[in-house]
Amino acid sequence: MSELLTLSEYQAIAENIDFPRTPFIDGKFRAGSGSMLKTINPATNQLICEINACNADDVDFAVVKAREAFEQGRWSKIHPSDRKDVLIRLCKLLTRNRRELAVMESLDSGKPIRDCETIDLPETINTIKWHAEAIDKIYDHTAPSGDDAIAMIIREPVGVVAAVLPWNFPLLMMAWKIGPALAAGNSVIVKPAEQTSLTALRVAELAMKAGLPRGVLQVLPGDGPSTGAPLGLHNDVDMVSFTGSTDTGRKFLRYAADSNLKKIVLECGGKNPAIVLNDAEELDLIAGHIVNAAFWNMGENCSANSRLIVHRNVKQALMERVAARTRDWKTGDPLNPSHHLGALIDADHCNKVSGYLKYGAINATTIAGGKADGNFIEPTIFDDVKPDSPLAREEIFGPILSVLTVSSFDEAMELANQTEYGLTASVFSANAKKAIRAARSLRVGTVTINSYGEGDISTPFGGYKQSGFGGRDNGIFAHDQYTELKTIWIDLSDAAPRESVGWTPLLTSRFSVSAGAVDIKEEP
Repeated sequence: MSELLTLSEYQAIAENIDFPRTPFIDGKFRAGSGSMLKTINPATNQLICEINACNADDVDFAVVKAREAFEQGRWSKIHPSDRKDVLIRLCKLLTRNRRELAVMESLDSGKPIRDCETIDLPETINTIKWHAEAIDKIYDHTAPSGDDAIAMIIREPVGVVAAVLPWNFPLLMMAWKIGPALAAGNSVIVKPAEQTSLTALRVAELAMKAGLPRGVLQVLPGDGPSTGAPLGLHNDVDMVSFTGSTDTGRKFLRYAADSNLKKIVLECGGKNPAIVLNDAEELDLIAGHIVNAAFWNMGENCSANSRLIVHRNVKQALMERVAARTRDWKTGDPLNPSHHLGALIDADHCNKVSGYLKYGAINATTIAGGKADGNFIEPTIFDDVKPDSPLAREEIFGPILSVLTVSSFDEAMELANQTEYGLTASVFSANAKKAIRAARSLRVGTVTINSYGEGDISTPFGGYKQSGFGGRDNGIFAHDQYTELKTIWIDLSDAAPRESVGWTPLLTSRFSVSAGAVDIKEEP
């Protein structure tokens, strides 16, 4: 982990960054055909730079180059160990440039530099390195096909993959996608969020320096209609991996239906509960987890525990500790390493979150915070929240914690599942049996017990219901979504094919089914 610098040192780095300003296509920066995209620092509302965005023509050109690279085998057909070596070199370049990348990420997104330095950059590098190291260690399979045949089940890269990124974790979500996608041998086109394009462009440049062939990793800045939709509708894009809102995720499903039925993997929203049962112990520790879960990254986190479901027997003691911990989370200049909270992504989003502040001030009890200043919002806690309130049901994506009180285990489970989402949950209990029973009852993709988190790079991440679709990020499971399974059947039998009714010569099966019969008869 890097030691944090001072505010003045981070400011000096910021003043000397040469920001990328054009798309990265076919191995180099080149002018796009779209309009100029203003990149704004959300903490100051000042212009960082203007980026030449892409449109459908650029998407067409990039897809052609990605397909060309794939079919020529520049990356897809080289030895897995060679792919690993290139990605390891990329990790070394990311490490060498980590300070600049961290500052660029903070300026672009409003994220606190302490998080960029200690979480986002280390995890980005670790993710790519983990998938790189897995490349030459994933084995294919043979099937138990008997003595007369050999059945091989192999993985092949999907082809051209579009990775559509969110603005809340620009670097880390890029790594979650390009790590396994490139490891599998695909050509990848990254479409960053229009608010946060800078670090994706820099990573593509570093990947070329690491030895990634041209056309294998391209970055197309732009908005949804001009760049995202053409990628989703393109008949030569084989897959889209998307992280973002559920509403936008639905669009990519429609795009697939209206084009080539490309594979779609969605990681979408969440309204995640932290459930504190009546036998919970170490309330100081629990309070720390709850505050971190609710306010980390300004609550702009799909896995944020934005609902606290607490048993009335422990509520008062816990809430005193949660309120005290919240006071330690200072909001301000993201480049100041003493600040835990930076700015929300932009004025539009801040106005949306401020609407919930106004609603909560009238319809709930304010325990902490409640104020907005520019694009900064204080960490806020609302108590006495009703289960059918927007505070309890809607994804706010801001630093707001809603507290709901329950009287039993069953009531807590029912309330926790009372949402259209199913991404994550946290359960706090001193009774291991009860905690595991709770974890099994929750309709979510990840449950943490007596802690908050998402697992680690080795564990799959994704959701139930409207939180996810089509696959999982992280772990070996992530490789599955970027590959196609192929069966290769080798017939070793010397016998001639049988032609009887119901017989399947290809499978050389020992069984046949008579037409219209319900029983299965073994062949003599």
